[in-house]
Amino acid sequence: MISPEELFKKVTAHAKEYGFIFQSSEIYDGLGAVYDYGQNGVELKNNLREYWWKSMVQMNENIVGIDAAIFMHPKVWKASGHVDGFSDPMIDNKDSKKRYRADQLLEEQIEKYEKKGKTDKAEALNAAMNKALNDNDLKAMYNLIVEHEIVCPISGTRNWTEVRQFNLMFSTQMGSVADESDAVYLRPETAQGIFVNFLNVQKTGRMKIPFGIAQTGKAFRNEIIARQFIMRMREFEQMEMQFFVKPGTEMEWFAHWKKTRLNWHLALGIPADSYRFHDHEKLAHYANAATDIEFRFPFGFKEVEGIHSRTDFDLRNHQELSGKKLQYFDPETNSSYIPYVIETSIGLDRLFLLLMCSAYREEETGEGDKKEIRTVLALPPQVAPVKVAVFPLTKKDGLPEKARKIMDSLMPSFRCHYEEKDAIGKRYRRHDAIGTPFCITVDHESLQNDTVTLRHRDTMQQERVAIDALEGILFKHTGMSSLLKNAQ
Repeated sequence: MISPEELFKKVTAHAKEYGFIFQSSEIYDGLGAVYDYGQNGVELKNNLREYWWKSMVQMNENIVGIDAAIFMHPKVWKASGHVDGFSDPMIDNKDSKKRYRADQLLEEQIEKYEKKGKTDKAEALNAAMNKALNDNDLKAMYNLIVEHEIVCPISGTRNWTEVRQFNLMFSTQMGSVADESDAVYLRPETAQGIFVNFLNVQKTGRMKIPFGIAQTGKAFRNEIIARQFIMRMREFEQMEMQFFVKPGTEMEWFAHWKKTRLNWHLALGIPADSYRFHDHEKLAHYANAATDIEFRFPFGFKEVEGIHSRTDFDLRNHQELSGKKLQYFDPETNSSYIPYVIETSIGLDRLFLLLMCSAYREEETGEGDKKEIRTVLALPPQVAPVKVAVFPLTKKDGLPEKARKIMDSLMPSFRCHYEEKDAIGKRYRRHDAIGTPFCITVDHESLQNDTVTLRHRDTMQQERVAIDALEGILFKHTGMSSLLKNAQ
């Protein structure tokens, strides 16, 4: 049995060894908390994005998508509250010179108390921390760190500075001459591009409330505490949907999307006890209800998706600062109002890490002297980076030519991989490790009767099937349609 700590180390090593994730600019010793997706990683990431997009847009006739620019007018971030309030409470250790989020230090201490069975201490600290966060009382947070004797993980000392707020937005200049240019920001979230286009989409799409606008794309945050591999990065990708509703109906829709989004996760085949809801005690300034879908990573339960009832905060603030009306005219009541918004927001990189952690397996196979450990990435077939691998049993007797012909027939419909190097068993193992659900072996019998051996990744079972039947079998098991139906 692999321990959680060991599992996480194995997953991160596996991600690099098999072309999923590389450190950015690695030949120059890397760039902190920035990662590149390799040849298998980009396929898995694209498939997860497609699963989300089709679930949101293709399966809901009242949700449409957009792709807003990363650069936006600086006033957008003033209206959203990011210029004045997008910050984290940070504390420095004077000995290690390292900076930490004060609330994360306290949360880790709460987890330590819980593991030791000190539930009273954990509950008391959690209540005190939430009060300090709600009151924006930085002094109280500092006092809690001192009172509970929290030490720096690096230096092991308690030589702390005061707690201070640190803004997380990256800023740059737009214009040909720096002195004459205007300051702009790299967007810290994708939601605002949806809000400023609310009327454009509603009018051109003739949308009636309730309706949603979906978007995926890069966001940027100057995270000081970037750790746990791709869990917290400075450049990451979000998949967000803002659902516009009539005021007074928001709690009904909040409950609807809370249930729907959890079903979407469970459709991937991950056990339900790996997830939990975490309702917010401290609400963001724009929300009247909020919950997180948390997944049990090897390092504990962490947020992968947020569902928020944002009220009319965003549209109202943009209306006031821009001077342009952002209201919906309801023909049934012959009146106008600013809609309320239910947001679903999921981090694509965190979802990627979730799948890698849940899919990684080490299984014992064979008996006696032939006993060995095979590493399997048991990804859902619908999102696996490679759907099928095609192997000629040998490099002669016309087998490669036959295998290539089969490969050519499947490539328009499936991501395929051709391989003829090494023994067939080693080829199976390589594709087990990247999560390929099916392998096709072409042998001498294939030349005689147009059948091949189809090998299943999870069971390692092999069956003889007609070449003409391959496309239908692969569509049945790797097509997105069954996944989409289960996700609703």
